[in-house]
Amino acid sequence: MCALPLASEHARLCGQCLQVQPPFTRVAAYGLYEGVLAESIHQFKFHGVRRLAKPLGHFLLHLDIPNADGIVPVPLTKNGLIKRGFNQSLLLSRVVARHTGIRLFLDLLFKTRETAPQLGLSARDRLTNLRNAFTTGGNLGGLRLLLVDDVITTGATVRECAKTLLDDGAKEVTVLALARAPFG
Repeated sequence: MCALPLASEHARLCGQCLQVQPPFTRVAAYGLYEGVLAESIHQFKFHGVRRLAKPLGHFLLHLDIPNADGIVPVPLTKNGLIKRGFNQSLLLSRVVARHTGIRLFLDLLFKTRETAPQLGLSARDRLTNLRNAFTTGGNLGGLRLLLVDDVITTGATVRECAKTLLDDGAKEVTVLALARAPFG
């Protein structure tokens, strides 16, 4: 469900999801955040190598993408967008939308509160840091949505985004990510 490894091939949920079931339907991640994939994402995200958006976005097309009413990129705050110069999740989302024909929504999810950087925070602190940081454009009327992010570390960001979307009327949220950080 969350893209963490399972204890056995017969297990349906990892230990983390057994303790607290996430709000999203499932997570599909292309690979682990290590090696060439990690370096490519790092260059894309932190060094502004935007030409990597298309090949990285194509990795998402290898995932089992369910039928959906729309694609929603994980948003940045206005200041975060100004600082980075682009939203990496939006660039990845555009590739997926273009190749699947699924509508890209730019006005459904917003990050309205500045938060401390997640890097270096514990899983619990990440959840606290992001609580109530996102809002939607209003009633989502039962939409089935794909939430796109670049890297999932603890899942705090996608949990809070999915919770916000569902609280405002989305029917279900499936998460697509390039990479899942190795856990443990």
